[in-house]
Amino acid sequence: MGGTRRIAVAGYWVLSLAALAGAAWLAAYYAPVDADMGVIQKVFYFHLPAALCMFGACGLVFVAGVGYLWQREGWWDDLSHASARVAVLLSSVVLLTGMIWGKQAWGTWWTWSPRLTFSLVLWLLYVAYLVLRASIGSEQKRAVVCAVYGIVAFLDVPLVYLSTKLMPDIHPESIELERPMWVTLGAWMAAVTLLSAGLVAARYRVARLERAHEEWALRTGMGGPA
Repeated sequence: MGGTRRIAVAGYWVLSLAALAGAAWLAAYYAPVDADMGVIQKVFYFHLPAALCMFGACGLVFVAGVGYLWQREGWWDDLSHASARVAVLLSSVVLLTGMIWGKQAWGTWWTWSPRLTFSLVLWLLYVAYLVLRASIGSEQKRAVVCAVYGIVAFLDVPLVYLSTKLMPDIHPESIELERPMWVTLGAWMAAVTLLSAGLVAARYRVARLERAHEEWALRTGMGGPA
């Protein structure tokens, strides 16, 4: 069974990397150069899927928090932890690619527009989530506090998404794309989704193993102070 699982995991990562390579080829050679922004526009193909997957990871933290408060089962807490780590990674990518885009589009690396501000707040919220986890020693207390925090932190997600519609912002609400651009964006969406899901699953597996080790240490008396 273990061998079958390892083969399946390896196959998944090969597929994910192949999808990423294909998406990169499409962005470099298939999608046309934007007439207004030039080649820097191609950052968009990575930026938007990363942002959407970031929302998905934040959503998983929210769902896992609700699940833990409802059922008080450790696997919900492990899923929340794994998802929060990937949310931080993806939000970092979103901020960095957004800054690269902004430098070309607006002539500055950063501006305190509503969307950029809410995106930075989102990154800070989930970084704080990880810091909070590390600061609480009690397993049960940590799970409860992080579940509540993860639910509250999710409130920033709709603000990031709706910021350009609710407030004046320099971000465009939509971007017109030619058919090759849509194909390239779809390829990137598939690749980034596969990678994001794989990272959540991998980190969840690590969290489950860590929990099993902690429980074994407590049962055998090896988890106490030296």
